[in-house]
Amino acid sequence: MDKNTLSQPVTELKGVGNKVAERLQKLGIWQVQDLLFHLPLRYQDRTRLLPLGSLRSHQEGLVEGSVKLSQVKFGRRRSLLCHIEDGTGSLVLRFFHFSKVQQQQLKQGALVRCFGEVRTGPSSLEMVHPEYQIIADDKIVPVDRDLTPIYPTTEGVHQIGFRKLIKQALTFLNDDQMLPELLPQAARLHDVADFSLVEALLFVHQPPPDVDVELLMERRHPTQRRLAYEELLAQHLGMRRVRSQAQQHKAPILKGDGKHRQALLEQLPFPLTGAQQRVVNEILVDMEQDIPMQRLVQGDVGSGKTVVAALAVLEAVSAGFQAVMMAPTELLAEQHLQTFKTWLEPLGIPLGWCAGKQTAAQRKQVVEQLKEGHIRVAIGTHALFQDEVVFNNLGLVVIDEQHRFGVHQRLALR
Repeated sequence: MDKNTLSQPVTELKGVGNKVAERLQKLGIWQVQDLLFHLPLRYQDRTRLLPLGSLRSHQEGLVEGSVKLSQVKFGRRRSLLCHIEDGTGSLVLRFFHFSKVQQQQLKQGALVRCFGEVRTGPSSLEMVHPEYQIIADDKIVPVDRDLTPIYPTTEGVHQIGFRKLIKQALTFLNDDQMLPELLPQAARLHDVADFSLVEALLFVHQPPPDVDVELLMERRHPTQRRLAYEELLAQHLGMRRVRSQAQQHKAPILKGDGKHRQALLEQLPFPLTGAQQRVVNEILVDMEQDIPMQRLVQGDVGSGKTVVAALAVLEAVSAGFQAVMMAPTELLAEQHLQTFKTWLEPLGIPLGWCAGKQTAAQRKQVVEQLKEGHIRVAIGTHALFQDEVVFNNLGLVVIDEQHRFGVHQRLALR
């Protein structure tokens, strides 16, 4: 594989060995380009010091003050309380886990700068376990120049180290040919047209000091809209192409008697929303056709996508077919397993679990039951689609795809 390309593995980056690479893979990061499209969840503003007198509960910010009182309190939990002041107000810094060194650092008279979330304490506003640094009296410590991006991470991958990897990946964008523009000018709408893909990526990873912070925090900035628009367009074009190809083949008609679906609806502690019912009806119409269904169900977390998937699965089972629910991670797959057990086991529908961490004996048993048709609904990860797994009569596959903005190569499908 050629070096200095976005498709090279992340192990080519400084600081990424095999262990770090394995942790990054849990985030869906295999290549350098995956880092570029792993966008910040939010931003921290460490570019200015907030007066203590202006703080409000649930506010996050950077503050500085002199320690007026530092004491260890004993109660249900031992804690170190540091009262700081800056002339405009006061704030309590609370530490439940602390060392003697920290006690000495945070002594009376020390000048401390800290960052954290303000909460309402028993008697005043406070920060619990803030990040902090002690500032020498004769030293001027500048605040950060830019907003600090906060990324989705996993165990063993910390924010500081992850930002260093992002910084390395961004250097590849210095070459204009490294990430060619695929979105035609005619397809750009309004403020989306103001930024190229490279400009948008550089902006969201390294927002300039004069950025409209409110727009960025609310994910309404034109650069964020630019990336979202390209992702949605790529998803749409990709689905159209897959649908066009699929329609050249025949598929089994998945029309059941609806009894399983009705039984689930009766046991649910909530009724379907109008949107859920509409989507279910559209899916059922697709399943009655003799061409393969390719459908994307999109919605916010908690909007009820899983119950829609379960109803489609039940229709396939009622029609005499097997169904699969696949997730990108074992954690997410296990969550689906528990949900489907709650919903489907009372209906007498045999479930199966297939994931990478199973023992050889467990996996062999599941593979045999899938082949013989004893398992009607299988839940798991990509392990479901290894060569050794053969289904008796598979009719429906549901993939829970963890959505992420910026899957650039999908536009190449056009």
